[in-house]
Amino acid sequence: MRELNLTSSNSGNSNSTQLSYRDAGVDIDAGDRLIENIKPYAKRTLRPEVLTGIGGFGALFEISKKYRNPVLVSGTDGVGTKLKLAFQLDQHDNIGIDLVAMSVNDILVLGAEPLFFLDYFACGKLNVDTATTVVRGIAMGCEQAECALIGGETAEMPGMYPSGEYDLAGFAVGVVEKEHIINGSTIAEGDVVIGLASSGAHSNGYSLIRKIIENNQIDLSADFNGKTLSDVIMAPTRIYVKPLLELMKQLPVKGMAHITGGGLIENLPRILPEGVSAMLQKDSWETPPLFHWLQQQGNVADNEMVRVFNCGIGMALVVAPNHAGETIKILHASGETAWQIGKIKRRGTNEAPTTLV
Repeated sequence: MRELNLTSSNSGNSNSTQLSYRDAGVDIDAGDRLIENIKPYAKRTLRPEVLTGIGGFGALFEISKKYRNPVLVSGTDGVGTKLKLAFQLDQHDNIGIDLVAMSVNDILVLGAEPLFFLDYFACGKLNVDTATTVVRGIAMGCEQAECALIGGETAEMPGMYPSGEYDLAGFAVGVVEKEHIINGSTIAEGDVVIGLASSGAHSNGYSLIRKIIENNQIDLSADFNGKTLSDVIMAPTRIYVKPLLELMKQLPVKGMAHITGGGLIENLPRILPEGVSAMLQKDSWETPPLFHWLQQQGNVADNEMVRVFNCGIGMALVVAPNHAGETIKILHASGETAWQIGKIKRRGTNEAPTTLV
C-alpha cells in the first residue's frame, strides 16, 4: 500500500508529518505474517480438486468428475454472541470449529458433501497470535468436515471494533447429485425421527447464556462435572459430516434438520411437507447437564428452553420405520450417540408442526 505524503509545498498544508497506513491503525506487515502463519493449517485441509492455494485474489476448485449431474449447495453463517465469551475468557482455540460447523452442517442436510470453505475475520487492530489461533480452529473444523480451506479475508479496520474483539463469518460450498438431493418431500406418516447428540449449546442461545452468567455472577472457572464451566459452555459445535455422508451411502435418509436457533420446535418443520407433523418424546434422549443447569440458574420455562437451545439434539433425521434400527446402528458405529426421538404423524387442523409429549 502506498503511503500518503502530506508534505507537498503545493498543498498549502504546513503539517510536515508523514503519515502511513500503520499510523492510521492498519499494519500490512502483521497481515502478511498472519497469512504465512495460517498456510500450514490450510495446507492440511486441501483436497485434490483444489487448484490454487491461500494468498491469491481468488481460489480455484474443480468439481470432481465422479459427479454426473452435480448441484452446488452453499451456506453462510457466523457464531453469534458466543464470540463475546471467547473475548471475555481469552479462549479462541475452538471458535473456528464453531464457524465451520454452522455452515457445513447446514448444507449437509440437503445431502451435500462440503467441498471448500472461506472465512472472514474482521477486527479493529490485528493481533496475529489471536487470529492465527482462530484460523487454526477453522482449519481443524475443515479437517473434520473434509473440506478445503481455500481462502478468506482478514480485514483490519481501526475504530470499527472494540480493542481485543473481532467478528467472524464463514461460507461453505458443497455438492450433491441432483437425484440425491434431500428436501423432505418424501416424508410421510409413520416415518421415524432420529436425534443425534449435540456436544453442548453449539453456537445458539448465547445471548441468554451470557445473561444467566451475568445475572448470577457465575464463576466460569468453577468445576462442572470434572471440567471447568467455561470449557463446557465453550465446547465446539459438533460436525456431523463424516458419519452422515457414510450413512447416506448405506441407507436412504428422507430429511435432515440442523438444530440451531429455534431448537427442535422450529427447525424440524423446515423439512416437513404439508399435512404431517413431528411428535417427539421429550424423555427419549439424554439431556446434557448443561441445559438443566441453565434452566435452573435462569429460571427458564420449558417451552423457552426448547425454542432457544438444542437441548442435547444437534441434528435430526427422518427415515422410514424399517430403516430406524439400522440407522442408529450405523451412527453408533461411526462414534455418534443417537436415539429414536419421535414419529411423523398426520397433522390435524390448527395443530403445531412439532409437538413434544
